[in-house]
Amino acid sequence: MISPSEFVNWFRASSPYIHAHRNRTFVIFFSGAAVTDQDFDNLIHDFALLKSLGVRLVLVHGIRNQIDERLLQQGDTPKFHHHLRITDATTLQYVKQAAGLVRVEIEALLSMGVSGSPMAGAQIRVASGNFVTAKPLGVLDGIDYCFTGKVRRIDSQAIHQQLDQSNVVLISPIGYSPSGEVFNLSAEEVATEVAIALQAEKLILLTEHNCLSPDDQQPIQQLTTEQAASWLQQQQHQLPEAIARSLQAAMQSCRQGVHRAHLINRLVDGALLLELFTRDGVGTLISSTAFETIRPANLDDIGGIMELIKPLEAQGVLVKRSREKLEMEINDYIVIERDGLIIGCTALHLIPNANSAEI
Repeated sequence: MISPSEFVNWFRASSPYIHAHRNRTFVIFFSGAAVTDQDFDNLIHDFALLKSLGVRLVLVHGIRNQIDERLLQQGDTPKFHHHLRITDATTLQYVKQAAGLVRVEIEALLSMGVSGSPMAGAQIRVASGNFVTAKPLGVLDGIDYCFTGKVRRIDSQAIHQQLDQSNVVLISPIGYSPSGEVFNLSAEEVATEVAIALQAEKLILLTEHNCLSPDDQQPIQQLTTEQAASWLQQQQHQLPEAIARSLQAAMQSCRQGVHRAHLINRLVDGALLLELFTRDGVGTLISSTAFETIRPANLDDIGGIMELIKPLEAQGVLVKRSREKLEMEINDYIVIERDGLIIGCTALHLIPNANSAEI
């Protein structure tokens, strides 16, 4: 158990992120394996918490494991080429079964409201539908992918209407053609195209692994799209395929208007909340521009600077500075900004009539 003061400090520290995420659209992808995990309830609880904090939530689930399970039960072997499933007419039936079952299971969990549980009073309404128009992938490298398709169009207006009504939108990796055909789609591709069509604030990809630095095997905190592309090129033979697909999805979304993409290891309990409501997070953030910048301070930064120096003033490490003094000397300050928050500052104060300065 944490102490009351630790809880209060944590809650206060999370408040800037609560404000920043309210009324923002997040698209979250998770695999079919996540749905069968014994701790999937915890992830559902975290989705419900995000919803209660005002996040406009779109969930895109995978079904790869469920399709494979049905094929193996019938004595069939899953067929892939370049990591894409070849969906013949028999496999398509399993795709439909898996999509329907997984969607119903998720809707049931999101409907929970047992008193005393994390879902108490949540009253989440879930909207699903034919939001994705698809087209056949066709023949590639001499291989006919049959009913495997790719996204043609996302009905972003219909999704926004559901979000405006305070519904959680749940999307399966299924697409429909204007002629009424059904296509099996890549869930990562669907999540990416949905995030781009909605111009979402975040695309969040819940993975089974961390993005680890090859130098020290520590998780990589952040990458620009250019850095991610270079890193993917260098590590393509060492990376798990699922991480490579998620990185590609993150880069594509950020290059086409999504503000941030996050790769988060879902096997870490509470990883989604730790990534979104703490300063350093636990996942890998991808953005088109640098996530952390060093720049001259301006008057809007004074509140953040005061929050940084207040504890040091209380300890006697720094001389106390009033807001007025900071305003007068703001041109002396340089700050480190991370995702809109001031996390570091320094100042160089010139001493009049002397060839010296105070840092």
